[in-house]
Amino acid sequence: MAKSHLEAWGAASALTVCLLVGSPVLLADGDPTIGPAWLWWVSYLGFLALFTLTLLDVAPGRTGRRAVLLALVPAGAATVLLGAHAGWLSILLVFVTALAAHFSSRRSTFAVLGFNSAVAAAAPLIRDGSAMDVTLTAMIYTMLQVCTVWAVRSEQREAAARERLAVANTELRAATALLAESSRSAERLRIARELHDLLGHQLTALVLELEVAAHHSAPPAGPHVERARGLARDLLGDVRTAVGELRSRTPSLRQALAEIVADLPAPRVHLSVDDSAEPDEACTAALIRCVQEVVTNTIRHSEAGNLWIDVGRAGTGEIVLTARDDGRGASLLRLGNGLTGVRERIAQLDGVVSFDTRSGFTVNARVPAP
Repeated sequence: MAKSHLEAWGAASALTVCLLVGSPVLLADGDPTIGPAWLWWVSYLGFLALFTLTLLDVAPGRTGRRAVLLALVPAGAATVLLGAHAGWLSILLVFVTALAAHFSSRRSTFAVLGFNSAVAAAAPLIRDGSAMDVTLTAMIYTMLQVCTVWAVRSEQREAAARERLAVANTELRAATALLAESSRSAERLRIARELHDLLGHQLTALVLELEVAAHHSAPPAGPHVERARGLARDLLGDVRTAVGELRSRTPSLRQALAEIVADLPAPRVHLSVDDSAEPDEACTAALIRCVQEVVTNTIRHSEAGNLWIDVGRAGTGEIVLTARDDGRGASLLRLGNGLTGVRERIAQLDGVVSFDTRSGFTVNARVPAP
């Protein structure tokens, strides 16, 4: 649950509050609990253990989280009711409702809220409180829980909006990079054609004319004509070389990938592109799309803090793309449309790709060198 420094401090503060509200039982002169004191301590320490597990988010999967939360609800209720004379223990119920809002559905959250409100109202009854005490306690803790649920849901909506924005931004940057490279490639091809069709033909004709002139010229004009013919041939060779370079120039993979992963709020992307990796235009387009899918998949599913992307060349000459994150991973890999698209793009280039979700999420793609 706690991923950023702010969330870590928030979790630590919540745990500190839970410890503080239980301290009156330890510091009280008499026994403020109802029934055996050891029973209250079992309930309270069990609550703290379950609460800590939930904050650390170590329960495997959604089912594990719900199981821990399902045990946390009666533990909190028992702690409040058995320590009804201890004062502020009902605050624990607010934290339980907050966790329910974070991990459970809306219906389950309001069921927990209603149950905790009834428990908070029952605590004054146990210590012989008046009807006014019961009513005020129920109203206060119900409002506190409602405000907590509203705050958690608002934060979840904001996080979901940030996630959608990050995914859309990544997809837009990938499309922009591909479009820009396609435009640059088309412009280079147009310039190469113009140089070949205009300057190339004209220089060829000039070389032929100078060759004819060299056969009919006499000193002192002959040496000058011969030098002019040599210069024309050199210039024609330079034009042909420039045309070849324009046609064969590879796109900048490093620049395109850097634009895709720039300014992402999360995860933190560590990009490394080896200078020896020089893919052609088709391979570059496939790698850009693969990196886009890896980034969006990490944002949506892995809850990772870091993503490492490395592009290099293997000893066999293959271009290798490796991407891994430090997210939660998964015991079972299910290929959706995105990862299936990655496999298909690499297969079109006669390459292979593998996925590993045992520790985080790892993608390894190998494409034959162009």
